[in-house]
Amino acid sequence: MSPTATQLDRTRIKELTEREEEKLNSRTQKSKEMFERASEHLSGGVASSYQLREPWPIYMERGSGPMVWDVDGNEMYDFHNGFGSMVQGHANPAIGRVVQARYEQGTHFAAPTEDAIVVGDELARRWGIPKWRYTNSGSEATMDAIRIARGFTGRDDVMKIFGSYHGHHDTVMVSIGVEYDKIGDHENLASLPYGAGIPQSTVDLVVAVPFNDAGAMERRLLKMKDEGRLPACVIMEAAMMNLGVVLPEPGYLEEVRRITAEHGVVLIFDEVKTGVTIAAGGAVEKFGVKPDLVTLAKALGGGFPVGAIGGTEEVMACVEDGSVYQVGTYNGNPLCMAAARANLEEVLTPDAYVKLDHLNDRILAGCDEVIAKHNLPGYSVGIGSKGCVTFSTEKVVDYETFKANQDAELCDLAWLFNMNRGIFMTPGREEEWTLSVTHTDEAVDRYVEVFEEMAFELTKP
Repeated sequence: MSPTATQLDRTRIKELTEREEEKLNSRTQKSKEMFERASEHLSGGVASSYQLREPWPIYMERGSGPMVWDVDGNEMYDFHNGFGSMVQGHANPAIGRVVQARYEQGTHFAAPTEDAIVVGDELARRWGIPKWRYTNSGSEATMDAIRIARGFTGRDDVMKIFGSYHGHHDTVMVSIGVEYDKIGDHENLASLPYGAGIPQSTVDLVVAVPFNDAGAMERRLLKMKDEGRLPACVIMEAAMMNLGVVLPEPGYLEEVRRITAEHGVVLIFDEVKTGVTIAAGGAVEKFGVKPDLVTLAKALGGGFPVGAIGGTEEVMACVEDGSVYQVGTYNGNPLCMAAARANLEEVLTPDAYVKLDHLNDRILAGCDEVIAKHNLPGYSVGIGSKGCVTFSTEKVVDYETFKANQDAELCDLAWLFNMNRGIFMTPGREEEWTLSVTHTDEAVDRYVEVFEEMAFELTKP
């Protein structure tokens, strides 16, 4: 990362982007056909708006281990991994065996099974947090966690980190991604809805503060206290995973823990992305700071829809005494619990995390070498199975520095280069790679080779 990095030719970036777009479009004609078919009855031709892409989304056919194949037969190493859900690799046999066995015994009872007990025991061991409940997604987990915090404190307002994503329920669909000139000033960041359909009354209950600035959080919290609206909770990622990867500065999380405890504000760590991916016990293990509540999902289920909420005895007492209802027909579904149990017991073992750390160290070092060799404007950053190249000459520490400095055009070009050369990556400047336990040195080396090819094309005379 150097402010004196090579000044890239913007015309060259545009030319390469157009070339790579044409190439990808020519390689995905069956996806085009499928999109036209899907658009008749699927809104936008997709099951989720996050699957959209111009001029058409890439439709997938199958996956095995670290590989995926789209409907056109294009074979790719999967670094997307379902927005970080598939750290086990695709069609993991250990998970497949238990799911098949469980299927033959019945798939749903709306009643507890032994696997739910075992998973709860293991999560309590890994996180050092005693009480757990299940949901079907990360959005449900954060929604229920906020409700628990509100029930426990008797307060309505919520504090979050500006630019962070915590799911698609109304309370957290506030101050995620907006134009830079609309965010407000650092000490008074704006509360803005993420799209239409979010009631203003809900938006007004949410206050956003910058990441990596505990002082700004405390000052805004004290202001809210003076206004008679001390928040029920602070919900945040310990390491932001929606601006690429932004790690906490030394001492930041400890200060957040002090501030929230001092004012009786429930601290929620949203570990939907970091849980079981950056360490066996997620960010709580990695950074050594324990919240009041933690939310998990994505990689927990091994490809099945599983979310979880963990909490202290004190906070979760409001669930146990029935004052807060935490419910769901499919919560603790037998198939999902069987998959989660196998995932925790047989796949994401201590050896798995040693391998993930090795692979991520290798890909980060390779990307850093390419950046230095070509004097690119950027740097690599990662933790556990997660990482990315941030195309910025300045260190990104929060949403403000992300929006002001990151080169969105380079992010788009990098995605196209990857897709056309056998690297399936998550689209969007906000996303990062996720490695799986089935990835190899060869796979991460291929990622670096593609990055090197792009760097060469960008900087050659």
